[in-house]
Amino acid sequence: MTFVLVDGPANPAAATIAAPPARDPGDAPVATRSLPRLATGHVVLAVVTLFSVFPVYWMFATAFRAPEDSLSVNPIPSPFSLANVRYVWENLPMVSMLGNTFVMAFAMATSQLVVAILAAYAFSRWTFFGKQVLFLLFVGSWLVPFQVTMIPNYLLISQMGLLNTVAGIVIPNLCSAFGVLLMRQHMEAFPRELLDASLIDGQNSWATLWKVVLPNMRPALAALGIMLFISAWNEYLWPSLVMRQSNAVVQIGIRGFLGEEGNNWGAVMAASGIACLPIFLIYLFLQRYVRDAFVRSGLK
Repeated sequence: MTFVLVDGPANPAAATIAAPPARDPGDAPVATRSLPRLATGHVVLAVVTLFSVFPVYWMFATAFRAPEDSLSVNPIPSPFSLANVRYVWENLPMVSMLGNTFVMAFAMATSQLVVAILAAYAFSRWTFFGKQVLFLLFVGSWLVPFQVTMIPNYLLISQMGLLNTVAGIVIPNLCSAFGVLLMRQHMEAFPRELLDASLIDGQNSWATLWKVVLPNMRPALAALGIMLFISAWNEYLWPSLVMRQSNAVVQIGIRGFLGEEGNNWGAVMAASGIACLPIFLIYLFLQRYVRDAFVRSGLK
């Protein structure tokens, strides 16, 4: 009688090959998706884009109508006219107002960015007593409506003698809770090994922040700076309370075309279109940084 020995696998668990997990059809690459799914996605994007872009288009369409046709519902301005643009340029010092608005927005965005960098670095780098409570206070301030703090801020600015000044607009907006939250998310994802290596090289915490952390976070800093600048540029309620001169900033200048005797909607739309052009140009050239910052903010 002959016995035949058959060697089994060295690792019994290796004999069983686990089946790959089921894949969600929505996770498939775009090139492998079915035509109906692609068509549906493009239709949804087109509809959302139309709803987003149409108000901006209507603003410019109204600006380029004849003054007597400002309330026309024709989607195409006919006849095409520059009368509203000329009227705005002749009755408002647009250059000086845009300059004042730029100074205001730049000062607000810069101060908020600096505070966000320092606060986010502290929250992500160190552990100290009351850290979570302090961070929740930062985030909670984002949830407080501006109308709640509007009167106390106005009284404070009035007592400081800063009414009708750019500083009166900037000082109550030195900190942005959104900026702190976004920068903390990015700094939490920063490699701790680089921070430890910087300390071993003899760099203190301040030098580590400015020489190691910030140079590697330029896309996030640029994106946050752009968003803070745009938010400050679009600010209307607070500047209208602090500033009393009608030609101080462009937001208050636009309001001058609305009055009890009637509203000049053609001039309002023309002035609004001129005020939007700097923001369009800034976002057109720097939109890549905004996209990259939001994509990387969820990566660890």
